[in-house]
Amino acid sequence: MVVVAVDVGKNTVACSVTDDQRHRLFGPVDFTMTRSGLAAVLAQIEKVVPATAVVKVGVEAAGHYHQPLMTATAWPVGWQVRELNPAHVTEQRRVQGRRRVKTDAIDLEAITELVLAGHGVVVSDRAAVIGELAAWVAHRTRRVAARTAVKNQLLGQLDRAFPGLTLALPDVLSTKVGRLVAEHFTDPGRLVSLGEARFIRFAATRDLIVQRRVAVRVVAAARDALPTRDAAVARDVVAADLQMLAVLDQQVAAAEEQLAVILPQSDFAVLTTVPGWALVRASAYGAAIGDPARWPGPRQVYRASGLSPMQYESAGKRRDGAISREGNVELRRALIDLGIGLWLNDPAAKAYAAGLRARGKRGGVIACALANRANRIAYALVRDQVAYNPTRWTQPIEQEV
Repeated sequence: MVVVAVDVGKNTVACSVTDDQRHRLFGPVDFTMTRSGLAAVLAQIEKVVPATAVVKVGVEAAGHYHQPLMTATAWPVGWQVRELNPAHVTEQRRVQGRRRVKTDAIDLEAITELVLAGHGVVVSDRAAVIGELAAWVAHRTRRVAARTAVKNQLLGQLDRAFPGLTLALPDVLSTKVGRLVAEHFTDPGRLVSLGEARFIRFAATRDLIVQRRVAVRVVAAARDALPTRDAAVARDVVAADLQMLAVLDQQVAAAEEQLAVILPQSDFAVLTTVPGWALVRASAYGAAIGDPARWPGPRQVYRASGLSPMQYESAGKRRDGAISREGNVELRRALIDLGIGLWLNDPAAKAYAAGLRARGKRGGVIACALANRANRIAYALVRDQVAYNPTRWTQPIEQEV
């Protein structure tokens, strides 16, 4: 066996070739990550690799920089490509006594040792729909994060222009009447001069029905408001933030429209048969899992999410700690979100959570337990491609396979 170790940077790649007796056959060398650069290095590698050798390529994951080298057409036919976790490469350097020394050559040695030991995920040709799903989920996630930041900024400026509004409308930006006030009445004096009746008619002309008790509460808050001396500039900033918020809302909606088209074409569409798992949750899980065939079972998925507890055992004594968080952040968030969806909507999951609560478990522990339950359910549904059957998942979690 021959190992081709690859350490990817933003524009350059370090590469070495080693056989299973740990004899260096080629490199390390650096080359530009282009088609011509890779072809030139491959021509040199093929001169030193025996024709009968089994070649395994180990590529350390590096954000998105390593993606061009993960395609089947990048390497010669028959070569097996393995994707390595950067944390595992770092740990291998520590095993070799080089925890505080990091060079490309040392990283290549660590990658080689990991591949020789059989580590890494074998890269296979996945369906194009998985890449589309992951791209749109990531796009939506970024826009939601940006929208949250804009909302926080907007609420801060509203507190300067219209203090006390959140006493009348606790969630200003999540209600239509709150959006109306933020858009047209950041000056509380204008709302006071309008009065309750005219405010109701003003809203009605914009196809919004405002109950009188709500109008009374909002106008009363305007009368008692004590605007700051920066209220004028705060109103200008609120107007600008509202425009940005509208754009972000449109982009989030557009991303969800794309997901509604893509998800039914994937293996993850069956997840929407579960109570509480709709388009967004199912898509987020699918994007985090990627190719379902790469996972041997639900335990490997759960461990990869970092939700497994830390464990220390010595001399017959075992001590479990908190969750390790050493895993994929997107996968961890997706499983937690699926668990929350079950907790809020599935009767069996509600009963399971209630039992944990009765035993004195805290909310975080219950959330992780529901994520474990959701992980097993989601894996089984995607594997078997059958709709959710509540009667199947009423047994204790150890039997839910």
